Amino acid sequence: MDKQTQTELEAAAFRRLVSHLRERTDVQNIDLMNLAGFCRNCLSNWYREAAEEKGEDLTKEEARERVYGMPYEEWKSAFMTPATAEQKGAFDKQGGGH
Repeated sequence: MDKQTQTELEAAAFRRLVSHLRERTDVQNIDLMNLAGFCRNCLSNWYREAAEEKGEDLTKEEARERVYGMPYEEWKSAFMTPATAEQKGAFDKQGGGH
């Protein structure tokens, strides 16, 4: 596989992951962190870091909007629910944080 095709396939997989996460608003970031060790915020941070490596200026808010499909505060208001004691316990047990 040539490098260009590999890059295109990776980009397509990334777009599909982002689309899937946008559709699954029922899945909270803390659930993602507890199960996979990353969340939408991590993904947006990685996106911003990749942009910076290419010399592109992208704010934290802009990167989050590309992942969430809307401003982060709007997404939080519409879809984020308070973490349960069980979710917080699992998060703390695994070391928490991004």
